Amino acid sequence: MTAPAAHVDVGAYALGLLEEPDRRAFEAHLSACLPCHEELAALSGVAATLDGIGPIAEAPGGLPEPAPVPELLHRRIRRERRGRAARALAGAAAGLVLLAGALGGGYAVGADKPPARAAAGGGDGTAALLRDGRRVSASDAGTGASGTVAMQGTPWGSRVALQLGKVRGPLECELVAVDGAGRAHTVAGWSVPAKGYGLPGSPQPRLTVQGGAAVKPADISRFEVRTLGPRGRTLLTVPA
Repeated sequence: MTAPAAHVDVGAYALGLLEEPDRRAFEAHLSACLPCHEELAALSGVAATLDGIGPIAEAPGGLPEPAPVPELLHRRIRRERRGRAARALAGAAAGLVLLAGALGGGYAVGADKPPARAAAGGGDGTAALLRDGRRVSASDAGTGASGTVAMQGTPWGSRVALQLGKVRGPLECELVAVDGAGRAHTVAGWSVPAKGYGLPGSPQPRLTVQGGAAVKPADISRFEVRTLGPRGRTLLTVPA
């Protein structure tokens, strides 16, 4: 018996139909083959049932045709293999659905709407926050930057939206909320292209960005737009 043929001898082994050399070879194969173990366990009940069937009396017209036991066993083996494959595929599909659900909901913060990413258009509820939230505006004569900040309290802190204009890049910036104790809470970060926002030749009149901070609106004393890097500076301060 060759190794590739060992799997199909489960039924014959369960019924005790294998010759001694084949039986020993199959038992050696069985010690390292989990699928054959499972099939043998499934067929053990069939083998016990067949062992309990007595001899069939001879019919008047002669001997009856013997039941095709090996073929029936092979059919059952094939059905069980197809069933296991179907269950494995169903489990994999369920895992993909769960994974897709986890990735799709990964932006949610508590029960609130997802915080928006930095974007010139300001989607994901940013426009509504700028319209309905508590708004404060300021400009800086030294840097020329101007902006409006809107905030809204949440169970976990504050949702914050910023509209920023008259800033030339290339820069990397962040918006921080400074509380009454002077601690800075990062709200969002973004990069400014070389042509900037709200300047002659700029592709967009302003930058709109939304984020969140783990501090309540009543505890925020001011917002600051800062540049990142070793020579970082404050482009705009907006009192809260």
